[in-house]
Amino acid sequence: MLNQRKLNIVPSYRVDNPSLDQEARKTAMRLREMGREDPLNFWAEMSREVDWFQSWKKVLDESNAPFYSWFVGGKLNVSYNCLDRHIAGWRRNKAALIFESERGESRVLTYQDLYREVNRLASGLLKLGVKREDVVTIYMPMIPEAVIAMLACSRIGVPHSVVFGGFSADALRNRLADACSRFVITADGGFRRGRAFSLKENVDRALRETSWAVEKVVVASNTGEAVSMREGRDLWFTDVLAQGELYCQPEMVDAEDPLFILYSSGTTGKPKGILHTTGGYLVGVHTTYKYTFDHREEDVYWCTADIGWITGHSYIVYGPLSNGATVLLYEGSPDYPAQDRFWSIIEKYQVSVFYTAPTAVRLFMKWGEKCPAAHDLSSLRLLGSVGEPINPEAWLWYYRHIGKERCPVMDTWWQTETGMFLITPLPGEESFVPGAAMHPFPGVEVDVLNERGEPVRGEQGYLVVKRPWPAMFRTLYHDPERYLNTYWKRYEGFYLAGDGAKKDEDGIIWVTGRIDDVINVSGHRIGTAEIESVLVEHEAVAEAAVIGKKHEIKGQAVAAFVTLKEGYNGTQELEEKLKGLVVSRIGALARPEEIFFSAELPKTRSGKIMRRLLRDIAEGNVLGDTTTLMDPQVVASIKEKYGSLAG
Repeated sequence: MLNQRKLNIVPSYRVDNPSLDQEARKTAMRLREMGREDPLNFWAEMSREVDWFQSWKKVLDESNAPFYSWFVGGKLNVSYNCLDRHIAGWRRNKAALIFESERGESRVLTYQDLYREVNRLASGLLKLGVKREDVVTIYMPMIPEAVIAMLACSRIGVPHSVVFGGFSADALRNRLADACSRFVITADGGFRRGRAFSLKENVDRALRETSWAVEKVVVASNTGEAVSMREGRDLWFTDVLAQGELYCQPEMVDAEDPLFILYSSGTTGKPKGILHTTGGYLVGVHTTYKYTFDHREEDVYWCTADIGWITGHSYIVYGPLSNGATVLLYEGSPDYPAQDRFWSIIEKYQVSVFYTAPTAVRLFMKWGEKCPAAHDLSSLRLLGSVGEPINPEAWLWYYRHIGKERCPVMDTWWQTETGMFLITPLPGEESFVPGAAMHPFPGVEVDVLNERGEPVRGEQGYLVVKRPWPAMFRTLYHDPERYLNTYWKRYEGFYLAGDGAKKDEDGIIWVTGRIDDVINVSGHRIGTAEIESVLVEHEAVAEAAVIGKKHEIKGQAVAAFVTLKEGYNGTQELEEKLKGLVVSRIGALARPEEIFFSAELPKTRSGKIMRRLLRDIAEGNVLGDTTTLMDPQVVASIKEKYGSLAG
């Protein structure tokens, strides 16, 4: 139990900002006042921190809403903003990337080093035939070459599609096909808990039985293990670099030209290709990184996310590097070779800003206070949380045992679709509410609505964004109708986030989690339909319903209710086969923790599976309304068979 007096928690359950100074307070008040009085002028002012080849003529064009355009007429290059403008001065010799491998090997790339490698790869890609209309797929572990690949694509004005290295060959194939990628950049493999895993092998499997032609596969050497290289198609990363020039002219792109596509799970079996453009995205991530993390030149910043997710794009690569930050990259897990790995890294590199997920914090809590207490964490001055709502207990543990009650905690809410933080405290706030996302970032306006679209206070409703923001995605790749129907139809003119939330009388916002059929496992969003479609591939399965079940460490775990075809039995062997099938098709992160076999699934009279009731059963909750069910006895029989599955 935490000492409330020592933590200085006031009766409203606030924690006073332990590092508040007058300058920080003035900055927070100034930003919030600017954003409140004139949001468009606020973003116009923030855009001045980005280098433009050609100035924009209009901040926001709403004429084709909700297909908005930001910084209309502006021309720029993201790679130039992350590299070229820094190497003109003293930052050329400043560390841009500090890489720590799971095996303890380290590399440092200065801004000059990173600039050189990005130019060489960008030039090499052009020589391979990469064109502006292409989408380059990047499937790599957390190594510097992945960052180099992203920046090289942005340098030549070619959008990239980064696929998380934990995804399977089938998941990679689906994303390659949707993007119609002719070029893939990958690695021989990566390391996890002391073992090498293959990525090139997955690429080879993904490219079999394809209806389109991938022309070149560029392979970085990371594990050093032997891989199959197909003559004429496969090339080593170092060879492409060697063919490139030391300088590649940065492409002058329009503010609304695509920067990247990132595939996110949704409520259908098909992943959503979320398209982000250039100008508004860069302004958004540059600004939110700078002010949410109180960027200082001497900082060593560590975000523990993977570049395969939006957090890696916005707050490992583009936001920090456009600010000239020193970014730490770590390839590996937090418990290898020991449970103190993160704290030893913080101590070794004197990390000052640490940004991680509530899942990790809960894991650290489970391991206890001994590990962090054994290391000098005095370099830390600010903490961050990302990926899902952080419960108050985890927030307070993080604050006390990692931040030593002197580091404010920035609990950030945002999404793949939003591109940047939308709700977050600022370091200059006077106090924080553990577990609350707090207030919208300056220039952003959000609210909580009920079913009728009316603002509600003190009760759960739907989180919406009431005005456009610069880093917002522009559409779903190849699917504008789905973009409209999923995000903009329910409340006309408002963006529906898909999360539930509460807002109190002080305007403090608590995000309560997903309201659609998406599971948040360790901060990674997985569509239930994507897993269900894999389960029903098996010859024994007639029907499947997947839910997210509360999990002490992960936030949510995958649980599946499965109906079998006649002649099949729900054996332990079949359960393991189904779990293995999900891993092979999607990846280990989607593996169901539990599979429950049932003769029937609860459905409404219109035939819709009531996953809400299955979630109530799985978590041991009181069952909600069953009057709309076709056969209420189905729920009763499942509950009787499995009892409370909570815990």
